Amino acid sequence: MVALIVSLVITFAMAAGIFVYAKRRKVGTPVTWGEAVLAGTYVFALLFMIYGVVPHQWLTYADTDLQWRKDSIVAGPGSTGFLEWLPFTITKYTLRDVVVTMIYIVFFALQIAAWMLWQNRGKTKPLAIETSTYGRPLVKAN
Repeated sequence: MVALIVSLVITFAMAAGIFVYAKRRKVGTPVTWGEAVLAGTYVFALLFMIYGVVPHQWLTYADTDLQWRKDSIVAGPGSTGFLEWLPFTITKYTLRDVVVTMIYIVFFALQIAAWMLWQNRGKTKPLAIETSTYGRPLVKAN
């Protein structure tokens, strides 16, 4: 449990570091070779945490501490009254795999959102110009 929590804390702290850096860095600033190598290494380490360490720690926690095994039936034939009419069996081992799949899906969605935030930083919305009924912009004469 401790390893899972520590890996999550490290992952979210690393991700927060990207957003802090994004606020400090001016848009359009050229990237040096050293900055590119450092950023690539940092992102690789973050993705390793997201897609490697965190799911592994969840699987280890579910297998050892929670003991979600294949013989622990949650629903279906042989269960303790919960959805025993189902024609298939759902075990705790299956739920463990569903949770790890959801971890991957949530982190993937957060990764795409982070890319969008990084790419759109510094952009402002264009001013809304009033248009005529024909779709042409209305310009006031001075």
